[in-house]
Amino acid sequence: MAGVRVVNFGCRLNLHESEAIRRQAEAAGLGDLIVVNSCAVTAEASRQARQAVRRLKRENPEARILVTGCAAQVEPESFSALSEVSLVLGNHEKTLPSTWAGLAASNSFGASSLGLDAEEKVRVGDIMAVREMAPHMLDAFESHTRAFVQVQNGCDHRCTFCIIPFGRGPSRSVPMGAVVEQVARLAAEGVSEVVLTGVDMTGYGRDLPGAPSLGTLVRAVLRHVPELPRLRLSSIDAVEADDTLKAAFAEEPRLMPHLHLSLQSGDDIILKRMKRRHGRTDAISFCAEMRALRPDMAFGADLIAGFPTEDEAAFGRSVDLVAECGIAHLHVFPFSPRPGTPAARMPQLPGDVIAGRARRLRAVGAAALGAHVSAQAGRRLSVLTERGDVGRAEDFTLVRFPGGIEPGRILPVQATASDGAALIAA
Repeated sequence: MAGVRVVNFGCRLNLHESEAIRRQAEAAGLGDLIVVNSCAVTAEASRQARQAVRRLKRENPEARILVTGCAAQVEPESFSALSEVSLVLGNHEKTLPSTWAGLAASNSFGASSLGLDAEEKVRVGDIMAVREMAPHMLDAFESHTRAFVQVQNGCDHRCTFCIIPFGRGPSRSVPMGAVVEQVARLAAEGVSEVVLTGVDMTGYGRDLPGAPSLGTLVRAVLRHVPELPRLRLSSIDAVEADDTLKAAFAEEPRLMPHLHLSLQSGDDIILKRMKRRHGRTDAISFCAEMRALRPDMAFGADLIAGFPTEDEAAFGRSVDLVAECGIAHLHVFPFSPRPGTPAARMPQLPGDVIAGRARRLRAVGAAALGAHVSAQAGRRLSVLTERGDVGRAEDFTLVRFPGGIEPGRILPVQATASDGAALIAA
């Protein structure tokens, strides 16, 4: 192979960072390199990354394989022990231009045949000591229709099921001025929609002088970049949404009426065992409040099925939460214990029970999406077109076009029908 290939696992933030990694590595002059950007959210995610390393080496015997990402950060030894791996790079190290320039300048970086032992292959620092964001990691494009601007990284919370704070480090934010400058540059280049992303978005700004909130940042972007047509947020923690952010949704039509919420469960006891910061009533009240402020608001949410000690009644409360919050876009995660987390030491449910509940919850989510999509049929929508003859309405509803359509345009669309998962444009 030639050039740099990045194989991504895990969250959307990882996906955007993968594109930035590729650009950094190629700019440094690296070639014949495969970067595996790993995920640590479950033990299964780490196993899949190791499996991919072996497969990639078989398919590309001459290529050097570098492993980075959250799994590389929290368990570097499991990857450095693989003979197929040339180097293991930490989550902070992957963000530094000097890292890639140094690798390009090093004649010794490369094949496992050089005889490096496992320890010599590891370049993973103390992520908990990192206090600043890398500004050059701010943006990555998706099909040239929208751009993602990473404004925050890391997390200061300690949910019992989550290893991510130890893979990403403490919460740290990009200064507002740098974010505004980046969004302005993207808008000048013709980007129609910018999505602000982070690991714990509502933790934005606490580490910055004056502690500006996420709502303050959103207001600043919209005020200083009036030429940007659409601004969207990635996943947030509903209970930590500030009043300025809520007001922005009510008053700013360029702020898209869609929020993806990290809910995880609809049962108060399970939420306490997860060490979440909200209760069931908080989630329902937040969704009602936001819908009152912005009637066209649509919600997505993450829910975990089969968390330790979850009984059928507790699971039922998660099922009911989908309707009570009016969730249209549901992401269901069957619980998988992650070694090193408190939840992994709790009484586990049988695997077939977890899988069955995940199937049932996904079916509820599919029905909720179908109802949401059907309710939009016949309405006039503003749709940002994407590749593949599809687009997204302002509330993130998927719209399919019957013929070829140029990506990156915002079109008024009359949706005439739905297929249960998407609207069909006229």
